[in-house]
Amino acid sequence: MGEIIANILQSVPHLLNMPSNHIWIDYDKDCDVLYVSFRKPQHADDSELNENVITHYSGDQIVGITVIDAKKYAGEVT
Repeated sequence: MGEIIANILQSVPHLLNMPSNHIWIDYDKDCDVLYVSFRKPQHADDSELNENVITHYSGDQIVGITVIDAKKYAGEVT
């Protein structure tokens, strides 16, 4: 359990710099897709694909991201 807490604490600086005070995270293990939403519902009116990351926009504001093959970005975390 201590490792889980340590991993979350390492994420704190990144979480504090997110574009929203509320963050929803969903992970589809079967498809290895990570969904991060900064607004529920997102109401995105545009999306942009860059490699395995889809960025969802409402106007010029990022409202979510979808990470395909998410484990690829996890480094040594499994």
